[in-house]
Amino acid sequence: MRYPARLAAMGAMALATLAPSAMAVANEQFIPVLSYRTGLYAANGIPWANGFVDYLQLVNLRDGGINGVKIAFEECETAYGTDRGVECYERLKGKGPTGAAMFHPVSTGITFALTEKAPVDKIPMVTVGYGRSDTRDGSVFRWNFPLIGSHWTAAGLAIEYLGREVGGKDKLKGKKIVLLHLDAPAGREPIAVFEKLAAKHGYTFTAIPVTAPGLEQRSQWLQIRQMRPDYVVLWGYGGMNPAAIQEAAAVNFPRDRLLGYAWSGAEPDVIPAGDRAKSYKTLMLQHGAERDKVHQDILTHVYGKGAGLATPQEVGQILYNRGLISALVSVEAIRTAQAKFGNKPLTGEQVRWGLENLDLDAGRLQALGVATMIKPLKASCENHEGARFGRVQQWDGARWTVISDWIEVDGTVLDPLVKESAAAYASSKGITPVDCGKL
Repeated sequence: MRYPARLAAMGAMALATLAPSAMAVANEQFIPVLSYRTGLYAANGIPWANGFVDYLQLVNLRDGGINGVKIAFEECETAYGTDRGVECYERLKGKGPTGAAMFHPVSTGITFALTEKAPVDKIPMVTVGYGRSDTRDGSVFRWNFPLIGSHWTAAGLAIEYLGREVGGKDKLKGKKIVLLHLDAPAGREPIAVFEKLAAKHGYTFTAIPVTAPGLEQRSQWLQIRQMRPDYVVLWGYGGMNPAAIQEAAAVNFPRDRLLGYAWSGAEPDVIPAGDRAKSYKTLMLQHGAERDKVHQDILTHVYGKGAGLATPQEVGQILYNRGLISALVSVEAIRTAQAKFGNKPLTGEQVRWGLENLDLDAGRLQALGVATMIKPLKASCENHEGARFGRVQQWDGARWTVISDWIEVDGTVLDPLVKESAAAYASSKGITPVDCGKL
């Protein structure tokens, strides 16, 4: 079995003692791990990678692999850089007896850079809660899977929630909503949805960009103070998020009217802001900071054997859970594909079939120990996203509390936008969409 790249510091001799036999390698499924444990966003990248790898370890140590096929994995450090992400992709795509099963870019910028490579190499990309939102349309984007949610879904959820806050979406008319966003692919991705929904519901929308890494926002918040918006939606990452919370406090903007999206709503986003973060709200990517049965299994089978990458106290935090869920859907897609192609290491093309036929119903989620964390998920040729649900949480100064019930996005605006954008992409690239009804 392969181990995360960070163990290279132990020395080549130590790693040599862990080398698997040729027979073991032949029966391994290789899953690359693009991680960023260094750089500006390390505080976010480390817990995600820990949760992802811990779940792979759980499947190996508790279950003996996926139906007897052990998972091999290797971390490659991207520092959240698109160029390094592409380098990692090229380095890892051919590893393992059948090549990489799939990639999780863990960056919208890396996702855009790899979207044209994946079809050529026949390796699927899974982007849980980020990436290209139009890749929901699997008739065009055969190799992209924005499972559980996308930037566009998150924008729709934000407006659904704010509509509830004011007593109905019809009462959003005349309200002022500002999007404070990182001036990067991830930050710009939701703008189209907010504009479309503004035209439908009558609110005034203003997008205000923040130059990466987003630590300096004084001028933007002075502009916000002058505008006096009803709500500010925060689409940031890393240090931009606590900086925004602190600047909001400096201009006396109420934190309970500052709504972050899912990647602006984890422990590293609020703890640095101290008491000024109290009452701050964010969307959830379905899960929050919580523990279910899967966490106890990880503590028993992984941490109990000294194989965990985090501390036991960090198991169940938000970004840890996001990495865990990302690994879980990957494992279940492989398991789904094995039912068709056999219990053996599968190619990326076979795993793509498993992703497109992934069906995690309530019973399966219960069996996996994550029933409290995510809603049932069902992908298809037409729908590579699988679910469009979310919740809202609020920081009380010490912990996150879920303050809403489940919210589902209204697809009457999002679905046509996805189709329009996917069709434009297909036309520009000379792609003929598949007829999903004939597959």
